[in-house]
Amino acid sequence: MRGSGKTINMGQGRGLGQGGGQGRNKGGAFGTGGYCVCAKCGAKLPHQQGLKCTTIKCPDCGKTMVREELLNK
Repeated sequence: MRGSGKTINMGQGRGLGQGGGQGRNKGGAFGTGGYCVCAKCGAKLPHQQGLKCTTIKCPDCGKTMVREELLNK
């Protein structure tokens, strides 16, 4: 811009930025199906869509259940 005394710097940005992470589960959900498993006693329940396994208590020992795919890592 001429005459205003202000300059605008136009860089050679590449848009890579910081971030770029994929969040939990490496960017993907586990989907429907699968099982909720007790990490303590091994009890298994079918996963219910829309209900997180961590909100379910094991029917056998009372501990919090986790998604089966998380135990296999």
